[in-house]
Amino acid sequence: MSKTSRDEILNAARLNAQAHGYTGLNIRGLAGEVGIKAASIYYHFPSKAELGAAVARRYWEDTARDLEMIREAAGDALSSLGRYPEIFRRSLEAGNRLCMGSFMSAEYDDLPEAVKVEVQTFSDVNIDWLATQLLEANITATQDSKLRAGAIFSAIAGAQLMARSRNDIKLFDELIEGYKLAGLLPSTQN
Repeated sequence: MSKTSRDEILNAARLNAQAHGYTGLNIRGLAGEVGIKAASIYYHFPSKAELGAAVARRYWEDTARDLEMIREAAGDALSSLGRYPEIFRRSLEAGNRLCMGSFMSAEYDDLPEAVKVEVQTFSDVNIDWLATQLLEANITATQDSKLRAGAIFSAIAGAQLMARSRNDIKLFDELIEGYKLAGLLPSTQN
């Protein structure tokens, strides 16, 4: 099996996980979507748990790369913080999907240990990035940065969940604006 097929499997699995969570990962269904036999999936991912862990790992790696791209493009920490919700909004724009980390977190008790580790890493990557931006923008003191970062991360994930449950991306935007008005998410307007 080529690397392209492996990537196609991971991409299809990611979309399924964003729409249906870990329990929605179905090897036969994925094989059909990608146009290969189920045995070909098992060649690279001997179990559903290994596939789930690989998908979650790639998801947080992609997110970490996206966060760095936001930081570079924004030019400063305050502007980076203002653009942070874009990552969650993109999932809603792509077929009203959830952030995969959020979906899998809701299934946490039923996840294999390897998947749990990757889901936790996703949260850590987001919170660490947010804490760094908060510190660089002089918004929080060092001892408060992780606490505020966790609040921002969970609030934005919650906004995404509410918007998805109503299939209303405008609601997401309104909630983000509310977070800015309440002071949780820094406003980038002067």
